[in-house]
Amino acid sequence: MTAEPPVIEIRDLHKSYGSLEVLKGVDIAAPKGHVVSLIGSSGSGKSTLLRCANLLEDSQQGDVIFCGEPVTWKGTGAHRHPGDRKQMIRIRTNLSMVFQQFNLWAHMTILQNVMEAPVTVLKRDRTEVERTARAYLDKVGIGDKADAFPAQLSGGQQQRAAIARALAMEPKALLFDEPTSALDPELEQEVVRVIKALAEEGRTMVLVTHDMNMARDVSDHVVFLHQGRIEEEGPPDEVFGNPRSERLRGFLNAGQAA
Repeated sequence: MTAEPPVIEIRDLHKSYGSLEVLKGVDIAAPKGHVVSLIGSSGSGKSTLLRCANLLEDSQQGDVIFCGEPVTWKGTGAHRHPGDRKQMIRIRTNLSMVFQQFNLWAHMTILQNVMEAPVTVLKRDRTEVERTARAYLDKVGIGDKADAFPAQLSGGQQQRAAIARALAMEPKALLFDEPTSALDPELEQEVVRVIKALAEEGRTMVLVTHDMNMARDVSDHVVFLHQGRIEEEGPPDEVFGNPRSERLRGFLNAGQAA
């Protein structure tokens, strides 16, 4: 019996903005049911790597593979972009992204926000989508806010609505880009609890985070990026408990001092 391919696999990925090289040959894999956390200083390439995985950014070199299926590219170098639009849309709809700034539509209720993509993009039945949307809002603890508008919710509630919206797409994996960094500590814990619960369910997730406690608690694998390269990676107990590289030790010590 052959092993199931990772949901997301990235091999030798390079990404530049003009002359600024942000990713310098990165390899990561997120097997089904695993949580991979990306940590590192600002500017290390974490968010860029996540956006390249979801094809929101075009990379110049390397492979992006979704459930064993390589992305088809057209062009090379700075002119490289996904060559199969249908494939790109299919991959994006199966990799739901949760952003730092919530990105909810202000003119729609929370329920409408959660329902919008499954109805308009996936063409699912509206009645069925509403039932699952309400279930996901209950799951993240804001079922009573379904008819409220984003401006009426706290930051933590808005981020939980964004997570419900991502879940409503029934994706193969969830991608989190600093999901708690715009929140104060009390509201941050609301969101951390939801992410921990999703990890315990065995959801496949890739998480860019500044929250080392969350990375330690929820991850199967932690990747420390430094200046566009993987400086160190491994199980959380090793990365946090016995860091080998001087740079990682310095990063973790700086976080404890902050």
